[in-house]
Amino acid sequence: MMMEKFNGTSEDYFILLGFSNWPHLEVVLFVLILIFYLMTLIGNMFIIVLSYLDSHLHTPMYFFLSNLSFLDICYTTSSLPQLLVNLWGPEKTISYAGCMVQLYFVLALGATECILLVVMSYDRYAAVCRPLHYTVLMHPGFCHLLAVASWVCGFTNSAVHSLFILWVPLCGNRQVDHFFCEVPALLQLSCFDTRANELTLMVTSSIFVLVPLILIFTSYGAIAQAVLRMQSTTGLQKVFRTCGAHLMVVSLFFIPVMCIYLQPSTENSQDRGKFIALFYTVVTPSLNPLIYTLRNKDVKGAVKRLMG
Repeated sequence: MMMEKFNGTSEDYFILLGFSNWPHLEVVLFVLILIFYLMTLIGNMFIIVLSYLDSHLHTPMYFFLSNLSFLDICYTTSSLPQLLVNLWGPEKTISYAGCMVQLYFVLALGATECILLVVMSYDRYAAVCRPLHYTVLMHPGFCHLLAVASWVCGFTNSAVHSLFILWVPLCGNRQVDHFFCEVPALLQLSCFDTRANELTLMVTSSIFVLVPLILIFTSYGAIAQAVLRMQSTTGLQKVFRTCGAHLMVVSLFFIPVMCIYLQPSTENSQDRGKFIALFYTVVTPSLNPLIYTLRNKDVKGAVKRLMG
C-alpha cells in the first residue's frame, strides 16, 4: 500500500523513537545524561571564563580551547534538551521546523569541531616545531582568521546537507529511529531513491573526517620527531601534557564519528549507532574540560591568581 507523502509544513511533526525499545533504561539514561550535560555546561563555561579573565591564558592555545568549549556547549544544547524531554515524558514528538533546525546545527557544529581540532593540532605543531617563529606564525589576527574559517566551513557544509534533506520527498512514516534529527535517519523516511544523498553524505563525511585526521596525524608525526630530538626533560613533559590531552580529545571525537558516518547503514547497526552517537554527543563534550585542565599547571596557576 502506498504511504501518503507529506511536504514538511509547519503542522507536520516527527516522532523521535530514541530509546523506546528499552523503556526500562529511559529513567537511568535521563539521570546520566542530565549529569553529563551539567558537567559539560559547567566545565566548558569554566574554561571560557578563566581564559578570558586571566591575562596569562591570552595565548593561541587557550583562544582555540575557548572556541572548542563554546562549540561543545552549543553542540550538546542543540540535541540534549530535546532528548531529556523525550526521556522524561511520554511525548516524543518534534515539529518539522524544529527537526530541520536541529539537523542544521548538529551538522554545522560537528563539522566545525572537526576543523577546529585540526587548527589546534597546527597550533601545537607551531609551538613545538617552530618555537622561535611561533609568535609570528600564530599572531592574533591569523588565529581569529583560522577560528572564523572553521565556523564558516562547518556551517556551509551543513547548509548543503540541510537543503538536500529539504528537497527529499518524505513519506507518511513520521518515526525517526534516533534520538535527534540526523541525515541517515531522515533519509530512511523517504520512499524515493536517496542514493545521491547518501553518496553526498559519504563524500562530505570523508572530507570533514578523514582529511582532518590525516592533517592531525601529519602534525603529530612532525611533533614526535621534534620531541625525540629534545634534551630537556621539562620540555618533554610539557609537550606530552599539552599534546597528549589534544590527542585524547581527537580520539574521543573522531573514532565514534567514523563508526557512524563512514560505514554502510544497516538495520542491525541502527541501535548500536544510537549508543555510539550518545557517546560523542554526551560523554565527549563533558570530558574535554577535564582532559585539558587536569594536571595543567597553567590552569592551576590561573585559578590561584583569580582566588587571590
